[in-house]
Amino acid sequence: MKYDLIVVGMGPSAVFLAYELIQLNKGKNVLLIDQGKPVEKRTCPMEKVGKCVGCKPYCNITCGFSGAGAFSDGKLNSYHLSLKDKDGSIYLGGNDGGYFKKYMTESEICDLLTYTDNIYLKFGADPKLHGTEHIDEIKELQAKASKQNLTLVSYPIRHLGTEKAHILYGKLEKYLKDNHINLLYETEVKDLMIENNKVIGVKIHNLTNDKYEDIYSDKVVLAVGRKGASWLSDICTKNKIKTKIGSVDIGIRYELPDKVMSKINEYMYEGKFIGRPFPYRDKVRTFCQNPSGFVSAEVYDNGLTLVNGHSYKDKKSTNTNLAILVSHHFTYPFDKPIEYGENVAQNLNRLGGNAIMVQRLGDIYRGRRTWEEDLKNNSVQPTLKGAVAGDLTYGLGYRTMTDILEFIKDVDKVVEGFANPDNLLYGPEIKFYSNEVVLDKNFMTSIDGLYSIGDGGGLTTGLMMASCAGVKMARILSQNK
Repeated sequence: MKYDLIVVGMGPSAVFLAYELIQLNKGKNVLLIDQGKPVEKRTCPMEKVGKCVGCKPYCNITCGFSGAGAFSDGKLNSYHLSLKDKDGSIYLGGNDGGYFKKYMTESEICDLLTYTDNIYLKFGADPKLHGTEHIDEIKELQAKASKQNLTLVSYPIRHLGTEKAHILYGKLEKYLKDNHINLLYETEVKDLMIENNKVIGVKIHNLTNDKYEDIYSDKVVLAVGRKGASWLSDICTKNKIKTKIGSVDIGIRYELPDKVMSKINEYMYEGKFIGRPFPYRDKVRTFCQNPSGFVSAEVYDNGLTLVNGHSYKDKKSTNTNLAILVSHHFTYPFDKPIEYGENVAQNLNRLGGNAIMVQRLGDIYRGRRTWEEDLKNNSVQPTLKGAVAGDLTYGLGYRTMTDILEFIKDVDKVVEGFANPDNLLYGPEIKFYSNEVVLDKNFMTSIDGLYSIGDGGGLTTGLMMASCAGVKMARILSQNK
């Protein structure tokens, strides 16, 4: 079979790529492939059984139409709507744009964000913007953080909510189908087909009928998220696609009472603290804050179980959860950061009996593990009921754990109660951005006709930027016939 375009993955970057091709009247004979299911069939059994059951063949949270975005809390970073000081500078956090700055100006990025944001609004995103009503209070918190050598970043945010994200992406899925985009579910891409340094197609394995097949196209876009980072790394190595050694973010999911985070939650919804604590000065940051949210588990490649967090529009807890991540940058001769992160995850999974491990902060300071009885008597009750009490220090590594503990102490000086002994640490949480694919200005790899977008290839970090990458990719493809 021959297609005008094959897209590997159905996460936000792939979805918005297909959407924009339709607008440009280029959405004919386009195929999107994913290991997972349609969004309406993606359900997680954890809510009913209380623990991760390891869905086969792939995790419903991380795979399928709209990728992990369908099960995320659905925060859309609306950086382009940030308010400005009189001198024109953005004062709610500074510049953004991520890795896109290598390819576009800030003005172009903001235009792209505006366009993509409007698509989300068209398909049902909440028009309410968090983080724009308490400017003086935000500035005061930022000044307080600065005194502790912390940066507090805040951008306007639209919150979809996990359950609302399902509905929105369901509408997008129907739109693509109605406009004749081909969607091939429950299918693995086993390899690329390349001749004379030019892509000619992909080799697939259909899991529903156990059929192997070669399908052809002279244009292939790799649009995989963090779930596909390890797969993409293997594909690049196998096919000699040029990459750079990136970083891997390793850390924990932190859970504490809403009342401790009340000002951050109210003023910003999500505040991002960034610091370089003593003694190592590694970059440590908070990420993916979920007010009144729930800690969750999700399964990645090789059966790795990682922790994450959700927040819903209607369903609420009394706890806030957020990631605390340490950036690990490796130098020669070590060049396998993804494998390093996977080893950390494997060790912690084994220690937790293939489940997420949870530990009280106070127990870490006391040099002891946490027991189930400790959790029963704890003032902060875990929202991830399948988590196993244990000792994270056995698996995270001294440097990583030291970074996290010192960072928690620093933030506590800004947010009183952040270092309360009853607060909970879950592990592991790992973000695989490590395989940065070398791209030209058109997002093309070192293989002719082969492109890469999305979080898994190191181009983007997050829902909104991944969606923008899809729109930009479609425009590039429509111009380069």
